[in-house]
Amino acid sequence: MEAVAPFRVDIPQADLDEVRDRLKRTRWPSEPFVNDDWQAGANLAYMRELVDYWLSHYDWRAHERAMNAFPQFKTEIDGVPIHFIHQRGKGPNPMPLVINHGWPWTFWDMRKIIGPLSDPAAHGGDPADAFDVVAPSLPGFAFSSPVGKEPANFFTTADLWVKLMARLGYERFATQGGDIGAMVSSQLGHKYADRIIGAHLHLLLPTKSPRPEPADFTPEEAAFGQRTAQFMQDGSGYMHIQRTRPQTISYAMHDSPVGLAAWLVEKRRAWGDTRDGLETVFSKDDLITTAMLYWLTETYVSSAKHYYDSRFTDHVHDRVPVVEAPTGVLQFKGDVILQPRKWAERYFNLKRWNVAERGGHFAPMETPQVLVDDIRAFFRTLRA
Repeated sequence: MEAVAPFRVDIPQADLDEVRDRLKRTRWPSEPFVNDDWQAGANLAYMRELVDYWLSHYDWRAHERAMNAFPQFKTEIDGVPIHFIHQRGKGPNPMPLVINHGWPWTFWDMRKIIGPLSDPAAHGGDPADAFDVVAPSLPGFAFSSPVGKEPANFFTTADLWVKLMARLGYERFATQGGDIGAMVSSQLGHKYADRIIGAHLHLLLPTKSPRPEPADFTPEEAAFGQRTAQFMQDGSGYMHIQRTRPQTISYAMHDSPVGLAAWLVEKRRAWGDTRDGLETVFSKDDLITTAMLYWLTETYVSSAKHYYDSRFTDHVHDRVPVVEAPTGVLQFKGDVILQPRKWAERYFNLKRWNVAERGGHFAPMETPQVLVDDIRAFFRTLRA
């Protein structure tokens, strides 16, 4: 058995000083667009305001202490460094559960759901719903770095997670995720259905046929298809860049903390349910900490590698449903991609379906209680 070592976040002060120096020397662009609603991208006035706060009020060490309040570990599997939180459950029979973040997230986006899932009684729940929560950083994200030239994608990550969970003593386990994390969870339910208790997803992304068709959408779901089509037309430019030329844009991302922050913050505003304002969902500290985790670990380009390597696939059977493990789905109407139930019933071994009125792409941060309640309800039916 390979070593699993305790880990603490401890960024050298020189790295924090360098960020401040670069922020002070930002070469600001003009804004030759009408951009009050961020229609041309990250708003200049807001980015100036955010950087002013970053320099005057933001305290990385406070967030570092908060991270270190969680039990963190590192190990290496197949040459890939893996960082993860492992929070043991408090209850009569905790279920092992690996929760998966996406891009442009980090493991820290999962912090609001770790406590309620692992210790329900402390958060007004039933101890019988407790989970042993494993919250890894995806390979190439934050402290799961550096990675090499081998493919890093949802299917390679699923293979790693089976080995990680076995290393932690879990031969069978549950999984949950959104964005790339939903693809990891779906792949686990596809390739390792015998090892997966169940998969809970809050984004549905098909990686093979059958794919959604117009006839799959009911009249009530028509807005789902429209929202998805609008996102693919107006909001998917980042995806095409990261799938085709991530190395080119990485020079800017790794040289300017403001450039990196703008790339990430714009996605939070556009993909989250921010109808009442960006900072009603994500505080300035939230936004800056995400940027800092990418910056301080130098992982923008290795996180984008998950998009570039999406050209590889690993489908092990052609049976329907594609995902044979029991699957629970919670879609949020504020998310960028929404799928019809009729298709989901073909693609997944669907056991639970729910659609939330409020909430968007970053559910663990935006609507943690709604997400936790649905996870508990789904897995309650699968407990021995």
